[in-house]
Amino acid sequence: MITDEERKRYHRQILMLGEAGQEKLKAARVLIAGVGGLGTVISTYLAAAGVGTLQIVDCDVVEESNFNRQILHWSGDLGRPKTASVAEKLAALNPLILVEEIAGRIDETNIDAMAGTCDIIIDAMDNFPTRYLLNRTALKRGIPFIHGAVRGLCGQATTVLPGKTPCLRCIFPGSPPPEVFPIIGATCGVIGSVEATEAIKAITGLGEPLAGRLFIWDGMTISADSIIVERNPACPDCGTNGRAVR
Repeated sequence: MITDEERKRYHRQILMLGEAGQEKLKAARVLIAGVGGLGTVISTYLAAAGVGTLQIVDCDVVEESNFNRQILHWSGDLGRPKTASVAEKLAALNPLILVEEIAGRIDETNIDAMAGTCDIIIDAMDNFPTRYLLNRTALKRGIPFIHGAVRGLCGQATTVLPGKTPCLRCIFPGSPPPEVFPIIGATCGVIGSVEATEAIKAITGLGEPLAGRLFIWDGMTISADSIIVERNPACPDCGTNGRAVR
């Protein structure tokens, strides 16, 4: 049950979600993989919305090159683990939620333990090998996987619902080469906000998810679109011969 304090704090969204929806947010446990440009935006809005437990994972420390887009890392945080920097800010933003820090790299040996009892996995990474691992884990556990990626003034997002929609590997069969890519901070704001919105919708059942659709944002022209994406029956991750098919 939500408290009187929570009714006051979340009043404006309870007008839309109802108390039952707010209780679902309070009970939810979300894994946010990465707390850089996307992850700081996502975690800010999910914390503000009252998602009960945020499990944040990142292996990096704060660097000066982060400051143009990673909005929870400030000048005094240089050299700190990103998870510690973010956890401190989120605790100040909303002391009614729980933030769990995991300062380490996501890999095959630890992802199952990290995902544990999570209800949703959110992709805030900057590389596809880790994204594919998160995708497979969500498929195996049968929980939503929310993908987002940015580059320059452009970005994309989709929601994978295991057994119902194309998975990330269906949409992007091959990993692009690693690169240090350009990025404007506001692009992270757009795509991170979309991912946070998708998470709130998935938890509460509000609206229609980006299921089977890829949202595409073009900041150069300030235009947005979504394209229909199809499931690949031969997908190595979710197809009939895939290891994670349910």
